[in-house]
Formats: sequence, C-alpha cells, structure tokens
Amino acid sequence: MTQAISTRLAWVAVDWGSSNLRAWALAADGAVLAEAEAARGMLGLAPADYEPALLAVIGDWLPAQGRITVLVCGMAGARQGWREAPYRPVPTALDALAEGAVRPAVEDARLDVRLLPGLCQGADAGGFDVMRGEETQLAGLAALEPGVSGLVCLPGTHAKWATLEDGRVQRFHTYLTGELYRLLAERSVLAHSLSEDDLDNSACREAFTAAVAEAAAAPEAFTRKLFGLRAMDLLDNALPDGEARGAVLAARLSGLAIGLELAGACRDLTAGQSVRLIGGEALCRRYALALSALGHDSEIIANQRAVLAGLGLAHAALAHAAPDHD
Repeated sequence: MTQAISTRLAWVAVDWGSSNLRAWALAADGAVLAEAEAARGMLGLAPADYEPALLAVIGDWLPAQGRITVLVCGMAGARQGWREAPYRPVPTALDALAEGAVRPAVEDARLDVRLLPGLCQGADAGGFDVMRGEETQLAGLAALEPGVSGLVCLPGTHAKWATLEDGRVQRFHTYLTGELYRLLAERSVLAHSLSEDDLDNSACREAFTAAVAEAAAAPEAFTRKLFGLRAMDLLDNALPDGEARGAVLAARLSGLAIGLELAGACRDLTAGQSVRLIGGEALCRRYALALSALGHDSEIIANQRAVLAGLGLAHAALAHAAPDHD
C-alpha cells in the first residue's frame, strides 16, 4: 500500500495547527491517496522539531528519489513556528496566498516544503486582527465558488467572520466566543451549575435558541444574564434535576455567548441573507441553529473539503509560477 502511494504521489497537503497536524497524500488528479494526523502542534515544537515531526507522519508516503512539494497552512508558519510566513494585509485575493509562501530549511532532499501566510488587518481596515489557517479555508471556498461574495463564518475557539467580495477578503473580525465560554464554564462561579449540553435534546435546544435571541436583542445585558444562570440554578423549580439541569443551563450559556457574537457579526446582515459556515460539523450546526433563531439561513462547508480545496488552489498557483530562489 505504501509503495502504491509513493508511485502516485504528486504532492502533500498539511494543516498544521497549535495542537495537531493533519496531512493528506494527493495524486496529480487531486485524489486523496492517504491521510494521517498526529498530536504534534506548534505549541509543543521548537523549529528544529518540525521536519522530524513531519517525516514521522508522511515519511512512508515519500518516494525513494525525487522531490515532493509539501504545502502547509496554519501555525507552522507563525512567528513561533517552523519559519515565519509574514501576514498578507487585507484586502487580498484568495487565489494569491501562494505568493506569500516561504520555504523553511530542510535536510531531507525529498522535501520541498512551502509555508503559506496568514492574513492581517490594521486599524484603518476595520480594527487590528490576524488569522492563520482560516485564510486557506476561505481560499477553498473561493476555489469551490469562483468569484464568491458574502459573509463567511469560521466557528472555533476564536471564531472568524470574513466579508468576501468577488473572491477577495475585504475585512474580517475575530470573536473570542469559544474561549470565553470555556473560561466561564470551567473557571467562574457558573462552573457549579453546568454540565455538558446536547442540542439534540429539545429542552437544551429551546434554552439555546431563546438565549441567542435574548443576547442578540440586548447585548448590553450580557453579564447580568450570566449571573442569572447561577440564580436560575438556585431558584428555578421549572428546570429539570441533576445532569439534565446542568445541561439546560450550559445550553443557555452557549446561546448567550454565541448570541452576543452574532449581535456584532450580523449587525449589517439583511433579513434572509445567508451565511456560509466552514468548520467542524457539530460546531457549524450549533451556529446554523443560532443564525436560524435570528432569521438567517446558512450553508455548511466541511472543514476538510475547504482546507484541501484551498491548499489545492495554492498548489496550482505555485505550479504555474516562475521558479523562485527562496
């Protein structure tokens, strides 16, 4: 099987984050020959560790001779990563990300590694902000829908909202919602009242959507409603008992946090305008439910599909570019 991969291997796509790396072996026609992942993210690596970590994942795919392009997005190109791929400022065309790719030094002659840049935004463009990794998902959307325009959300620990116009990122904003939820759920007084929610449960779903609407309608009341969760746990006899009680309150906290985010992110969204969601299925479904509670449609694009399409767009650009000497 390994020999069959190496004989058909055209290039390798890598999504290298803070905690994990995921790699795909790709044929010339774009077919995925193999995929692998490892818990070897930027936070646990020094620059000298990156090449061995990469080879531990993809080494068996490589042919005995020849040089294979390995195209990497994500935190490996951060300042604290393998080698910094400087941010490209917005507005920027999503099919031009490869122009900012850099080569880290490697010892294995079979590797031609390119690290893709992230995007940055200054105060004059809408407020200081950065992204690294999500730009490749947006590029994947541009590859799947050439000339795409509209509002795109990439849910996560730090959710990104990008405004696209004709395949270009015009501006973007980051919301700390996922991290805020976790801090509140685990480190605040609310930790005594919460368990894990389940939006397939009708009581959790109703608590979530109601909280989304409340927070979006009155974001100035957010912290008051946070403490209200603790008071509900102590006083509200209509809530279920035990774990079910904590699940409903957790769903309400999630709804308040995401509703606060949507109050800002969707402020200029017209009624009925659709939002594209890119990311993991469970979190995208949660955001889709929140958007629906506010009267907005959404479309979900799977994370892997977007990443591979974005890296494929960059690979095609590199293949047609003049040779460089980086």
